[in-house]
Amino acid sequence: MNSENHLPYKTEFNHLSEMNNYVGKELGISNWHSISQEQINAFGEVTDDNQWIHTDPEMAATHSPYKTTVVHGFFILSLIPKFCNETFAFSDVTMGINYGLDKVRFITATQVNSLIRAKVSLMEFTPIPAGAKYKLEIVFELEGEKKPACVVEFIGLAYTKKS
Repeated sequence: MNSENHLPYKTEFNHLSEMNNYVGKELGISNWHSISQEQINAFGEVTDDNQWIHTDPEMAATHSPYKTTVVHGFFILSLIPKFCNETFAFSDVTMGINYGLDKVRFITATQVNSLIRAKVSLMEFTPIPAGAKYKLEIVFELEGEKKPACVVEFIGLAYTKKS
């Protein structure tokens, strides 16, 4: 699962329809992203999720099995647009829509000061009028860990420019 030796890269499509040739293939690997306590706290404030396991380093050091704070699961999911932007792009798409999540599996806790990145692969591609519906598998890797933080099946819609 761990791709520490793989460099970040991005697949760029001139036309949305080209994506159909990538079903079952990897689209890209994002850059590493550092998770700070400040980011965790800000997410907790915005979502009103201030559980001690996320926001109280002293309690986490005493009571958490990880001995440090961990990232909110939804914080990891909120990184999907960032990591998709880093791993693939279309020249002719005018609007993209987050259609939803099919499956989400949180596997390893993401501790404060972790480095996380995403490997994005295309699972499905279905043409629709003026665009396409697609499903991605996004594996959120943690630097130095064999198991990922999270594996997500993300569904998106993309609409192309009218000619």
